[in-house]
Amino acid sequence: MTIDDNPIAAFVPRLVDVDGVSKTVYTAGSGPAVVVMPEMPGISPDVLRLARWIRDAGFTVYLPSLFGVDGAYPTADDGAEVVRRACVSAEFRAFAGGGTSPVTRWLRGLARLAHDECGGPGVGALGLCFTGNFALTMTLEPAVVAPVVNHPSLPLDDPAGLELSEEDAAAIRDRIRRDGLTVLAYRFDNDRWCTGRRFAAYRALLGDAFDGRVLAGDAANPTPPPFFRDVVQTPHSIVTAHFVDQEGHPTRAARDEILAFLGARLHAPATE
Repeated sequence: MTIDDNPIAAFVPRLVDVDGVSKTVYTAGSGPAVVVMPEMPGISPDVLRLARWIRDAGFTVYLPSLFGVDGAYPTADDGAEVVRRACVSAEFRAFAGGGTSPVTRWLRGLARLAHDECGGPGVGALGLCFTGNFALTMTLEPAVVAPVVNHPSLPLDDPAGLELSEEDAAAIRDRIRRDGLTVLAYRFDNDRWCTGRRFAAYRALLGDAFDGRVLAGDAANPTPPPFFRDVVQTPHSIVTAHFVDQEGHPTRAARDEILAFLGARLHAPATE
């Protein structure tokens, strides 16, 4: 069986304990650490392809299993069931008014561990869809210096919401300003799960530190996997399910921009 047949075989699974909670984390590569969080409904072959690109750009990838079946494309029905379970899980805050998802505390602990193991100026955090905003929340961990927020979909019922408590939002804003961080973010212009109102809310919180980039929806891959075709039903996942691997294509350009962003912040020497 080749990597193409079983793409998760390129990664080493390990059980990581943070504050008494254990989760499987898939790792690969060498160099500074990047925590890649899966999109709904799980660690699909498309998410693994993105993780391999990050690995090949000179990073150690930490890919935690947060929901779904690792390494598979689920059916539309199975994927919808994963969403339903996540929405009622105590780890996530899928709807407005819930504040910050508790799982982000575990993810910040993973970032600390990754920095201890890999060294370098800091850690990258890349969120996708359901986990998109988690990359921003992870900046509450000082080791995280390169947050990438891809098409954040939470809260599901508030297009202008940020899936943050007021206290965490203020702390994130202060940390971003204090350390001069930039938050790189992407969405399609006609994405109904991540609207322009949500990006406007990020900019209101972060000001010029929020680098929100918008791609034309007609650039999206027109034949995504079943969950995205039948459940998501809109251009959404720029560097995974709706990615088009063609020279000069806007989604490939976005992929390359993300890799360059990570490289500029994580491959640079640490300042005194």
